[in-house]
Amino acid sequence: MRLEDQRESDNVEDRRGSGGGRGGLAGGRLGLGGVVLALVVSYFTGINPMTLLGLVEQVPSARQEAPAQRPPADDPMARFVSRVLASTEDVWHDIFQSSGRRYEDPKLVLFTGSTPTACGTGQSAMGPFYCPGDHKVYIDLAFFRDLKERFRAPGDFAQAYVIAHEVGHHVQNLLGISAKVQEARQRSREAEGNALSVRLELQADCLAGVWGKRTATMKDVLEPGDLEEALTAATAIGDDRLQQQSRGHIVPESFTHGTSAQRVRWFRRGFDSGDMNQCNTFAASAL
Repeated sequence: MRLEDQRESDNVEDRRGSGGGRGGLAGGRLGLGGVVLALVVSYFTGINPMTLLGLVEQVPSARQEAPAQRPPADDPMARFVSRVLASTEDVWHDIFQSSGRRYEDPKLVLFTGSTPTACGTGQSAMGPFYCPGDHKVYIDLAFFRDLKERFRAPGDFAQAYVIAHEVGHHVQNLLGISAKVQEARQRSREAEGNALSVRLELQADCLAGVWGKRTATMKDVLEPGDLEEALTAATAIGDDRLQQQSRGHIVPESFTHGTSAQRVRWFRRGFDSGDMNQCNTFAASAL
């Protein structure tokens, strides 16, 4: 992915080194196996996994956040993330404007250990996540090492896909989709709520694919093999793959993100079409 000559976003907050500690999950109300599984499958969630587990420590509005600052100029990974975020800004501003809407840029927060968010205390163990309460994407850059070594999904476009997926959740939030799904989940039984979460996550994958196609067209930054990197990442974090690795068997009714095949299919749908109108997973009879 050729991003060296592309602009960097002004919407990156660097909280690394500001304290907060490594801390663990509060309360110990789940067995270790359940916690591990929840953390694994939450890597690409748009809903704070602490909320889903009922373990969120709500952060009072008076709680003080670390002062926002720009990443240092000599940090290549932070600059890469900033360029990816800028590319999502360009793509989604263009798409929203063409449909008569106004796009609001999200913030991207770099942190280590833990950090306060409007959705509760964010932990590095959650992996990247989006908080609809403050319109921010949170990421500990150590996740990219896990993506390469633990999930065997290396490459810069795989990393960019992670960010684009979380920005996809921001798009859903701006369009009111996330709120409707959350309301429906609260009225549903667990299995039905999980099925809604799957459709939300697959739509974010599709929106990430739309970004990939549009940024390739607008900026000509993709290189041979980039698409395969994203598809490898999508495959690596399917619910069926993760459950098989952690449990030794799969429980389909507990899926919250979709199978590997589904995640690949919806990312490809967005990438092949470049059209967000093709991403209505909620109207699809089959995923």
